[in-house]
Amino acid sequence: RMKIGFIGLGLMGRGMAANIQKAGYALVVHDLNRASADPFEQEGAIWAATAREVGATCDVVFTSLPKPSDVLAVLEGEEGLGAGLSEGKIWLDLSTNSLTVVRDIHVRLAAKDVHFLDAPVSGGPAGAASGKLAIWVGGEPAIYEQVAPILASMADAAKRVGDIGAGTISKLVHNTIASTINHAVAEMMTAGVKAGMDPLDLYAAIRSGAMGRMRAFDGVHPRWLADNLDPATFALELLHKDVALGVELATSVNAPVPLATLTRDDLAEAVNRGWGRKDAQTALILKQERAGIEPISAAVDDIRAIMDQS
Repeated sequence: RMKIGFIGLGLMGRGMAANIQKAGYALVVHDLNRASADPFEQEGAIWAATAREVGATCDVVFTSLPKPSDVLAVLEGEEGLGAGLSEGKIWLDLSTNSLTVVRDIHVRLAAKDVHFLDAPVSGGPAGAASGKLAIWVGGEPAIYEQVAPILASMADAAKRVGDIGAGTISKLVHNTIASTINHAVAEMMTAGVKAGMDPLDLYAAIRSGAMGRMRAFDGVHPRWLADNLDPATFALELLHKDVALGVELATSVNAPVPLATLTRDDLAEAVNRGWGRKDAQTALILKQERAGIEPISAAVDDIRAIMDQS
């Protein structure tokens, strides 16, 4: 029976690991927080004390970690994942990683005939739990086919998008675009409110326009527009990391991205204010501060009424 290892049982990881377990796979889990494994052990999962143990005992390993540095920390050292992985085993990193790190890991592991796939996800904690999730996979087609049934237990939109690194490129492009759009929406809505318009009337108006019908404006409605930023659904410091990596990616291929760069800088300012653990949309408050107006705070029911109309 195939054994699946899962390292990283945080907001994203625990939902994906639970769906793998529900599909009937034998699961081995590891996390820095020992208690996070309790629900999985109650359903028959095995606890591994180290990442090395996960690699040594499992056929396929998934990691879901916050930052590239965390992925490298799990990989390296005497008790690291790299020390446990051996020929023929497969590791899929679900983290939003650096393209440089992804390609470097691939080369290092290929030397010992370990298959590495970058497989970042999109859908948030709710999607991770429900299985309504995109997983963009970069790597060899034959290896992808081996793990496709496992991915299908976790996500309704898992797809190989190219060779190693393609998943990471897809995720960084997606998240950087999303954040830049949200900043543009918040910026101009702030200007419109300061010019004298009611925020809900303005929101309803722009949603009926050509761009609004593409639903590009929906990203700000449940959080920033309602001034409803607690608890965080996605940490600001993680979005800053994603957008910074997206700008780094563009810079590495000499592609100017001035709007994304400005978004990265706004996110950096918000992190430097000590907001890193707050919701990612907390950074949008900077727009209102600079305009000299109070945070917009529309009623959630009124926002949803607008959304239901269009």
